[in-house]
This record gives sequence, structure tokens and C-alpha cells, in this order.
Amino acid sequence: MPASPIATSVAAVAVIGSLNMDLRVQTPRLPAPGETLLGTGFSTDSGGKGANQAVAAARMGAAVAMLGRVGRDAHGAALTQALQADGIDTSAVGKDTDAPTGTAIIVLMPSGENSIIVIPGANHRYTPAEVAASAAALRHAKVAVAQLECPLDTVRAALTLAHDAGVCTVLNAAPAQPLDDALLAAVDWLVVNEIEAAMLTGLPTDTPAQIEAAAHALRQRGPSQVVVTLGSAGLLHVGPDGALALPAPRVTAVDTTGAGDTFVGALAAGLAEGLPIPATLTRAQVAAALAVTRLGTQSAMPTRAEVDAFAPAA
Repeated sequence: MPASPIATSVAAVAVIGSLNMDLRVQTPRLPAPGETLLGTGFSTDSGGKGANQAVAAARMGAAVAMLGRVGRDAHGAALTQALQADGIDTSAVGKDTDAPTGTAIIVLMPSGENSIIVIPGANHRYTPAEVAASAAALRHAKVAVAQLECPLDTVRAALTLAHDAGVCTVLNAAPAQPLDDALLAAVDWLVVNEIEAAMLTGLPTDTPAQIEAAAHALRQRGPSQVVVTLGSAGLLHVGPDGALALPAPRVTAVDTTGAGDTFVGALAAGLAEGLPIPATLTRAQVAAALAVTRLGTQSAMPTRAEVDAFAPAA
């Protein structure tokens, strides 16, 4: 039976989500069906959307607690040790004796774009009961962050618990899937890309006007603040005071893996710090931009000092 740990410390940012070992393959292109293709490189890195966002928040200076589940195996031990190296509280990361740690196979092309296959493993065995066992970590946080690589019932339970306690809640609705209004009612900040916004609303998101319409539609379902990330085109934020479009910093992308997670983690850290919304969004964009200039996922995420020193390309 899986263990049910209880978080004992208080952190400004509590992250509920997945922990995966990333297995990254570099290749000139995707192979055709039945084709064997020689790759150009291979590496491993700590990952999982939850763990990534926890690391990004910690490197922005936030005190962070991670809530989730790994297998009782070498990958699980390596992932928790990596989080601890960034000062993250892992007392609410359970060890599952019946399922392996989650893994992600990342195929990286020379353009920096990637294709990813995730094998959830222990992540899909993280339960609402375990969330309840770590309730103190959620109730006493300033910001609670979740994604969709754990069971939806678990995500709903965590965000509802935090929201009912007056904690600012952030949901990164990825990987994309249908969401019920009861879940969205517990979300203060919803972060999606344009594909996820289209899926959740049934509206087109091909133009700036369409993206803004979709963001307003998402606000009507519960979240007070909606952010649509647009990659190199920047982002659109829609809140009670209207819409704000921000361009992306200009950088040369090497590996886009984890860029969205870097943004969300930095966003959470800014919210916990109490920064104004435009400053919070801008800092999160810079963190994501710096991350894509390096190979790797967590290993590519910048520190607060690097973000503060960033000078955009001319």
C-alpha cells in the first residue's frame, strides 16, 4: 500500500502535482512509422509539471512545499533529492510501493520544439485522501498551484481545500482536458495556452480578438484572472480590470521543454510575494524566456538573480 505522508512545514507556495523523470532524446526529425533513426544526444533531467513549477517558484525566492507521489525506486529518490537541493519541502511526497515513478520521453528537434510522451506511474495514484492528510500545507500557504498530470478528483480536492481557506489558487490546465465548473469555481488564476483555451471554451483562438473572447468566456466559468500564454507572441491577461497584452522577451530558443512550467512557478512566486500583476507577469515571462535558451527542464530554470539581471536582445 502507498504511504500517506503529512507535510509538517509552512511554505508560501504549495504545489500539488506530478513528478517525472525526463528522458530526453535529441534527433534531427521525428522518425516515420517503422523507421529506425539515429539520434544525436540523450540526457536525463528531473521533471513533471508539478515538480517543475515547484523548482521555478523556489528559484524565484519562494518557500515551496511539494505535494505528490513517486515510486519507491531510483527515479523517485533522485527526483525528491533534486527538489530538496532547491530547498523545497518534500515531506508530502509519498512513496508508492506498487507503481513506478512517472517518466516522460521527450523528443527534441534542432528548432527547439519537442514532442513528449508521459507515463504517469505513481502520479495517477495520488489521492484526495493524501491531499487531506497534507491539508495544513495548503491552508497555510499564500498560493496553491496545480496542473492536470494527477487525477482530476485529487486536483479538485486540493484546490477546493485551499480556496475555502482563502488561499490564492492557480491552475495550469495542462495537459488539456475537459474541466467541470465545480473545479473552476475553486480557481483564482487560470493559466492556459491558446490550444487549451480553445478546448475549454469551444471557441476559436486564431486571432488576438478570438483569444481575448475565449479568455473572457473562461472568466465567466469561475476564475477571476485568466492568462493565455502565446509562446514567442507573449501573453494575454484578462482580469476584473480588463485585458493586458504583453510581448515576449526576445531570445534564441534552444529547448522549449518546461517553459510553461517556468512561467507558472515564477507567477506563483510573484503572487506570494505580493508584486503588482504586471510586474508578476513580466518577471514570469523573463524566467520562461531564459529557460528556453538552455537545454533541459529543471536544470534550465533560472534563478531570481538571473531574471533580475536579464537584458532583452536588441
